[in-house]
Formats: sequence, structure tokens, C-alpha cells
Amino acid sequence: MPLKRPRLALAVLCLSSFTINLATMIVNVSLPTLTRELSASTDDLLWIVDVFNLVFAAFVLAAGSLSDRFGRKGALMTGLVTYLAGSLGSAWSGSAGALIGWRALAGLGAAVIFPTTLSIISNLFRDRTQRARAIGLWGATSGVAVAAGPIVGGALLKSYWWGSAFLVCAVIAAIALALTAFTVPTSRDPSAPRLDIGGLVLSTATLGLVVYTIINAPDRGWAGVATLGGFAGSAVLGAAFVVLERRVAQPMLDVSLFTNLRFTAASGAVTITSFALFGFIFLIAQYFQFVLHYGVLEAGLRQIPVALAVAISSILGTRLAVRIGTKTVVTAGLLLMALGYLWVSRVDEHTAYVTIALQMLVVGAGIGLTSAPATEAIMGVVPPARAGVGSAVNDATRELGGTLGVAVVGSVALSVYRDRLAGGGLDAGLVSRAQQSLGAAAATARAAAQPALLRLAEDGFLSGLAIGCYVAGGVTLVGAVLTLLWLPVHPAPSAEPQDASPTMVPA
Repeated sequence: MPLKRPRLALAVLCLSSFTINLATMIVNVSLPTLTRELSASTDDLLWIVDVFNLVFAAFVLAAGSLSDRFGRKGALMTGLVTYLAGSLGSAWSGSAGALIGWRALAGLGAAVIFPTTLSIISNLFRDRTQRARAIGLWGATSGVAVAAGPIVGGALLKSYWWGSAFLVCAVIAAIALALTAFTVPTSRDPSAPRLDIGGLVLSTATLGLVVYTIINAPDRGWAGVATLGGFAGSAVLGAAFVVLERRVAQPMLDVSLFTNLRFTAASGAVTITSFALFGFIFLIAQYFQFVLHYGVLEAGLRQIPVALAVAISSILGTRLAVRIGTKTVVTAGLLLMALGYLWVSRVDEHTAYVTIALQMLVVGAGIGLTSAPATEAIMGVVPPARAGVGSAVNDATRELGGTLGVAVVGSVALSVYRDRLAGGGLDAGLVSRAQQSLGAAAATARAAAQPALLRLAEDGFLSGLAIGCYVAGGVTLVGAVLTLLWLPVHPAPSAEPQDASPTMVPA
């Protein structure tokens, strides 16, 4: 294969993953518009966001395993077609219910795309230094998407109909699909193992149930019967999956990988990073819009520092990990994240944007130094023939961490916010409506001509933001300690793929 082809293929693979991250950010800024245009209720809005995450998490492990078995290029193209169809359907949905259904289809496509892109990268670049650089670039696209999503979404919603926010994702997917056909080689597990039907079913059920339980826990209560039952059911299904995988001759996932400290510690670092990041984004977006009163587009533009920091540090982080060791880089990244979150906890309505930008630079640098090198460590342990399922483990831990982060950090912040409102001595009816969210408080305060309610709500939100940042910072600090203790500095020689000749089939 000519030297330029792997680089061109890498660009296409990064574009494929970019459209998934872009869609996630665009949907979040589209919610107020969907409320007006589709008469979407609060529950509808939650499921428009959550159904994508639920389907993605449920099927990602199975999708990664199937791509190993049947070929990764075909899987990627199938995922892009599915995602394209889901995005087109979303753009022209006539109701909130229809949009939820199309978002589920898009989530299924994403579950195939994400692990397949990373597994193809691992097979294209067998040398650790080259693989680290490639994964750094792949990770950098996430940072770019974090910035581009709110900006692109805000600009489209300002100038065009609401469906354009979903249509742009379909267009990018179509471009990626066409380029994939001509530039991306395929690869597969040469042993062609038998399908592990039981493993596919149990992994899907386990991940689907645990994510569904986490999504609903804030409303049902973390100690509620339904929540505890959901977690218990997930544990039983997960245990059954492990037992099955240890017994079958050709398991979809070699669970002995989790006895490798490099694999397990790196997976934990990815989970912790996603937990803190998505919890942070959930709060900071509201801070920009409801405390500093920026519009959607303005708020998106002001999140550029964190995105740029993630992109640059992802590239630098993987290269540094090769030179000075994964343990050093990932631990430093987690410590930077903890410092950044604790610094963000001090913001208020008078904080200068320059200060906020510096805070986001610290957080973003920590994310890039942690996530991309940890991902490279995971993929370095997994044999190239099983790169699809290895990549899927990385994606599943990322999704679980992010979902849990929004649920936990959001629940903590909301609890503090509601307590502050309840103790403010204002009209109980107004307070009850304002306790739904800061946006609801702003609308209630304007309608009732009660500026005191808005001031109290903003103070309560800032208190919740501070506590939420303490939680995120505390989790990342604990992660730094655990990484320092358990993550090996460099991979053991036997952990690196020995076969320098990938079983690639040219496009």
C-alpha cells in the first residue's frame, strides 16, 4: 500500500468519527428550538438526547465484535449508511416521537462507526509511534467537534429550519461514505471465529440496561427500587456474560484482557475523563446561556478554548506517552483536569471571559493528555485481529462514563439549586416552577416580574455548579492516584502486536 494511502484513510476515518461527535453537540443546542417547532415535552427532549446514547452503548460491543468477524470496511460503510438514514429521517421528522425513533437508528449507526474507525487505525498503523500519532489525531477530532457543534448548530438554527442541524450531519456522513469506498482498506480477524451469539445478546442486554438505569436514576432516585433493581439486573447479566465468555471456545471478548493492568487502568482513565467532561459540559453550557446570557452561537464560540486544548493536547499527549511513558502523561492529564474543575468552581456572574477561557484551556489540556494516550494504551494491548472489540470496549467505557457524569454531576447540581430556591423565602408557587431548571426560572421570573427570583435562581445555580465541579474534580483526582499506582509506564514487550504485516485488503 503506498505511503499516502494510510494517511488519506486516516483522514476519512477521522471525518467519520467527527460527524458522530458533531451530532451530539448540535442536538444539545437544538433542544429549545425543538420545543417550539415540534411541541416537544420535557420527557421528549430527554429521550431525543438519551435514545441515541442508549442504543449506542447497547450495541457498540456487539458491533465491534461483528466487524472483526466480517470485515471492518464493510462494517464502517454499513454504519455510515445507517447513520445517514437516521440523520435524514431526523431532519424531516414530523413529530417528537418520530424524531426519537430516527435518533435511535442514528445511534445504531454510530455504534458501528466509532469502534470500526479505531480498529482500522490500529491495523493500518502497527508501529507504536505511528499508531500513537494516528490515535492522537483521531482523538483531536473530538475536540474540534466540541467546538464546531454549538457553532454550526447555532448558525444553522439562526438562518435555516430546525432540520438543517440534522441534515448537515447526513451530508458529512455521505461524504465520508463515498471516500471510504475508495480510500479505506479492509481487515478482519483471519481466524474467522464462529459467532458468539450468547455473548452478543448478553453484552447488548447488559450495556443497554445499565445505561437505561443511569439515564432514569435522577428522576426515579438513586436509591429507588427501580434504580437498584436496574443495577442489580445489570450486574447479573454482566456476570452471566463473563461466565459465558470464559467457557466458550471462541468468545467475542477475551475477558482475561481485564487482568492486564495497562488495559484495565487505561479503560478506567477513559471512563473517569468522560464522567468529568460530560458533567462539565452539561453545566458550563447553561452557565454561558443563563448566567452570562449569551446566545446559542455566542456560547458555542466561547467554548472554543476547551476544544482547541483537547485537540492539541491529544496529539501531543500520545507522542509524549511513547517518549516518557503513559503513566506520567495520563496522571498529569488527570491532575490538570482536577485543577481545572476546581478553578471553574469559583466562577460567578462577574467572572471575566479571559479567566474562563484560561480555565477551559486547563481542563481541555487535561482531557487530551488523558483520553488519547489512554486509548492508545488500550489498543496497544489488544491483538490487531480483535481490534474491533477492543475499540468497542474503549467506546463503551467512554459512553458509560459520560452518561454517568451527566446523571451524577447534574443530579448533585440540581439538588443544590433546588435547595437554595426552597430556602429563599419567595412565593412557593413561583419557586416550584423555577425549580425545574434555570431556564424555567428565567421564564417564570420574567412572566411574574420577579427579578428577585431570577437572582436567587442564578445564585442557586452557581452554588450547584461549584459543587458539581467539586465532584468532577474529586473523581479525576482519585483517578490520578489510581493511575499513578496501577497504570504501567510502558507496555510490556509481549503486549505489543508482533505481526508487522497487517492482513489488509486494499480498497
